Amino acid sequence: MLAALLMACTACTGGGTAAPSGTTVAPGGSGDIVVASGRDVTGKGGIRQQLVDAWNARQDRLHTGRHARLVELPGSADQQRSQLLGALQSDSAQYDVINLDVTWVPEFADAGLIRTLPGTMVDGDVIKSVARTARWDGKVYAMPFNSDVGLLYYRRDYLEKAGVQNTDLSEGLDWTQLKALIGTVDEKRGKDRPSAYEKGWTSQFGAYEGRTVNGVEAFASAPDDVTLTDEDGRYTASVEDLEKGLAELRTRTQGPYLLKDALHSDEAESLTDFADGRTTFLRHWPYAYRTLHQSLSTKQLGVAPLPGTAVLGGQNLAVTHSSGQVDAARDLIGFLTGPESERCLLDAGFAATRKSAYQDGDVTCRSARPWGAATAGPSPSSSAESTDRMPRDADGRPAYARTILLPGLARAVSRPRTPLYGAFTQTFTTALGKLLSDDPPSDGDLAAELDKALRGVLPDG
Repeated sequence: MLAALLMACTACTGGGTAAPSGTTVAPGGSGDIVVASGRDVTGKGGIRQQLVDAWNARQDRLHTGRHARLVELPGSADQQRSQLLGALQSDSAQYDVINLDVTWVPEFADAGLIRTLPGTMVDGDVIKSVARTARWDGKVYAMPFNSDVGLLYYRRDYLEKAGVQNTDLSEGLDWTQLKALIGTVDEKRGKDRPSAYEKGWTSQFGAYEGRTVNGVEAFASAPDDVTLTDEDGRYTASVEDLEKGLAELRTRTQGPYLLKDALHSDEAESLTDFADGRTTFLRHWPYAYRTLHQSLSTKQLGVAPLPGTAVLGGQNLAVTHSSGQVDAARDLIGFLTGPESERCLLDAGFAATRKSAYQDGDVTCRSARPWGAATAGPSPSSSAESTDRMPRDADGRPAYARTILLPGLARAVSRPRTPLYGAFTQTFTTALGKLLSDDPPSDGDLAAELDKALRGVLPDG
């Protein structure tokens, strides 16, 4: 089980054919549309590859002579960003379409590395909060492919064993209520306490983007909703604002509540710790819903909105500035992000970007065979599909999709949108590391230090 979890969580983007680390890939034949992406969390031959295959089949029927090819970028999301920037700036790899983290769109647009798309592509069916990630400087540069939002996973069985009467947290709770539930579980001793249990919750506080995400969520949940930048990426916070955000983060990461290993954990490690029963609660992304249900039953596992404010994640598809097949690349993006494809992504465990994927009974997945979906047909294409245990509603969607995931996406906030995001996240992550250290400075001192650092890397608002 642990091996499966680690494989599923190595990266949160992409899919397709792996390339050796540090290499770039040129297109095959003249008709190839080359799509560069990170690893697909649904596995080898996963849903993204199936959708590309469906587009290729359509091209064969139309006799266009075109085919798309999915190329996997190795490494972490930060390493993938560096590879894409280097490849596009040097023209060392002729990618036509690239799958960008939502935070990278302003940087790639500002650098002239991606082309604008017709504004009509981002229509009213795209979730409003998600649609914002496609735009920069008043133009559409990318199309939302799959989204992401922070969610709260929890052990129903742990709460029941601690005497909690109502273990359905789907209506949501705040951090005060969450801490109270942790306290209830902590009070149990001996045979009444789960043997593997150590602390109340875990998340991703390692020195990478996960720490930034958790930090932004805490800042946005603090009194007065601490916002760090405006819509144009200009720094707008004050020392007092930062102090409020740091105080909120400190309360969430105190020793009585947070698993100590979380201070060094990423997505894979935190997911494994939770699956092993070391905590009652876990902050994670939507794909964990399917992964966790492979080993935990619905009587053991629950999911709820994240207390406070959740951060929006996800990936968007863009056409590169160097593509010589712009029209075909746009057609491919339109297919991969259309209503039916988004429904396929949702059925496979991703967070879809279109409301119709969650709400419209006429929108079904016919282009691919997602794991266990009612629309997948009688003959699953792999053993992984036939053993899928993700709970689904009567229409084949993940059971929580319409009631928890969609509202969570609609309410989520973005991380700072700026072409200088790389400098921001490095500065922010470094500062939060001091708060999480064994000898942290006061909130006031750290707020003053962070304010000075952010003013040094971001334009003033």
